[in-house]
Amino acid sequence: VDMVPKFIFFFFYMVSLVIYTDVTKYLEFKAVDGSFVINKGRVYKVPATDMEALRSPLMGLFEKRRARNFFIFVQDYDEKNPATHKGLDLRTMTMAQLYTHFGLDAQTIDFVGHALALHRDDAYLDQPALPTALKIKLYHDSLTRYDGLTSPYIYPRYGLGELPQAFARLSAVYGGTYMLHKADAAVVYDESGRAVGVSSEGETAKCKFVVGDPSYFAGKTRPTSRVVRAICILSHPIPSTDNAHSVQIILPQKQIGRRSDMYVFCCSYAHNVAANNKWVAFVSTNVETSNPEAELAPGLALLGPVDEKFVSVVDVHEPLDDGAKDGCYISKGYDPTTHFE
Repeated sequence: VDMVPKFIFFFFYMVSLVIYTDVTKYLEFKAVDGSFVINKGRVYKVPATDMEALRSPLMGLFEKRRARNFFIFVQDYDEKNPATHKGLDLRTMTMAQLYTHFGLDAQTIDFVGHALALHRDDAYLDQPALPTALKIKLYHDSLTRYDGLTSPYIYPRYGLGELPQAFARLSAVYGGTYMLHKADAAVVYDESGRAVGVSSEGETAKCKFVVGDPSYFAGKTRPTSRVVRAICILSHPIPSTDNAHSVQIILPQKQIGRRSDMYVFCCSYAHNVAANNKWVAFVSTNVETSNPEAELAPGLALLGPVDEKFVSVVDVHEPLDDGAKDGCYISKGYDPTTHFE
């Protein structure tokens, strides 16, 4: 089971990388069944196209027409083609101004910003509209890449652990070496403080730089937030998701009275990540109070009966420097989102 699972957009650069490097010979992706959002306590499918907007119960009749016009504008928008800009400069106008231009109401803005553009809070409203418009376009383009898709996401069979395994296999074909199960691995530095190798069990592998997560680089990272995450084993699909085997549900901050969003990830035996007739669900969010587990209540309430639950609270770290000086290229910690951005 992936400890921090994340779905992947069909049009995400990672997919292009996997195809370009021919790693697809060693792993298989499967489409995710659904993408949902919470609105007024109920679970709804996320509308991402003009036609889905017209059918969505999330909006009233007149709001559907306004949302349809907004989606058509975003779908057709091309940075290099001024004819698609309709006289709007998305580099200077804010996202709030773009919403106002199309007359969208607060409920529509909520699910567009958090379930389509996947912003974690509302700070984006006062920022230039272009990045958010491109995020929405990415969601739409991923969803419509192939006929029959019901979400814009894919996920590897057997989980994200298949990605490094597939690259390891490809590397071995070209003479690469992987040293696995090395206990107490530690970064080795020279007199100037630059990383020159990694040691374990009395052996040192020399190198020009080291890439790793924050746990290997004491004193070179800083905590930025805390994340609480629950892993739940279920014997059924999540209610109100059309009996889907794999789903993402986003709970926007305003819908649950928080400062940041909450995320639900669910996958099952259909993706070969659980035993037969079992589902694995994750509920995660940023910690905002002194009782992190209690904060997960809105997400856990969506799951129905839970067989087993495991809760963890972790600090999220980020590097102090970019690695150019000391040869330490450090990844950021895992945020609460259930998708790659």
